[in-house]
Amino acid sequence: MKDVIIVGGGIIGMLTTRFLHDAGLDVMLVEQGELGHESTWAGGGILSPLYPWRYSPAISTLSRYGQQRYPALCKAVQAETDIDPQWIRSGLVFTDDRELPAAQAWAQTFGYDLQHLATSAALHECEPQLADIFQSGMFLPEVAQMRNPRIAHAMRTSLRMLPITLAEFTRVTGLESSDGRIVGVRVGDEVFKARKVVVTSGAWTGLFPEMQAVNINVRPVLGQMILFRGPKGLLKRIVLHEGRYLIPRKDGRILCGSTLEMNSFDKHTTDEARETLREIACNVMPALRDLPIQNHWSGLRPGSPDGVPYVGEHPDIAGLYVNAGHYRYGVTMGLASVQMLTDMMLGKAPEIDPTPYRLDAVRTPTVEWV
Repeated sequence: MKDVIIVGGGIIGMLTTRFLHDAGLDVMLVEQGELGHESTWAGGGILSPLYPWRYSPAISTLSRYGQQRYPALCKAVQAETDIDPQWIRSGLVFTDDRELPAAQAWAQTFGYDLQHLATSAALHECEPQLADIFQSGMFLPEVAQMRNPRIAHAMRTSLRMLPITLAEFTRVTGLESSDGRIVGVRVGDEVFKARKVVVTSGAWTGLFPEMQAVNINVRPVLGQMILFRGPKGLLKRIVLHEGRYLIPRKDGRILCGSTLEMNSFDKHTTDEARETLREIACNVMPALRDLPIQNHWSGLRPGSPDGVPYVGEHPDIAGLYVNAGHYRYGVTMGLASVQMLTDMMLGKAPEIDPTPYRLDAVRTPTVEWV
């Protein structure tokens, strides 16, 4: 009998395992593939929503928490594993200032430094690689990034060093409950018993009947990305242009993403998306036309109606918890949502008000979701 079984081993499942183990609980983590190798591995790692003022304040609250605390986590896991997650404060440049009033109001509310790059000279001084067509913009200097495969590798390695039961390449086929309380999870014909269960299964969360019964609406949203190989230091800033972004990595690689495709669990790439992303990237940063595309991949985001994750205890099954539906910002919001949920599980008062993330909270779907 375990104290807790966690179903799903992405960044949220791995952080939950770490936090509960550190609290002295006997924890088991079950993942259908390799730990950290689905949406966590595939994402861009920008530690901010792309246009944060367009989202619910609930998303900015979780993101701000992560911005402040990820440096310490990265330092800790690097010390444990000698794997550098490559946390870098790159800053985020917007290639226009059309939403300046909304952006300024948001920045004032959440305590961010937002700089108005009112002239072409100011914009190109901030990021010299931008095309000449861009005449003004905005800049959030505090926005940082992590390299997703590296934080996943560091977290996975750190967990493997601890006395924790890790069941990789193991698919949970059902949740077991009795008399309104969770008792464990089913793997094939076998039941693993636990006092509590946390579902952190990302895009797969909505497949459990227990989630459907309370209208937890999480579904897969495919995103494709490409990666250019360039010299170190060519691009300095994260750049956002009409919903597409360029992210400079420490070794000179530059990531461009991403598509939004409301599909099934069919994870694929297409030549059309590759060429569309390449053309957009080169129009934003002309120097990319001379660089080769090194990689093209896709991932399945755990979409939710308004991007606000479901975090809390199941209303009908005691001891069953959910932390899923972070949509495009699993890494961005994950640290905060995990801290909030584990505090609740341990009987502590969460630092963040959990009300907006409750499983029964009203969620108004965005246009792209509909």
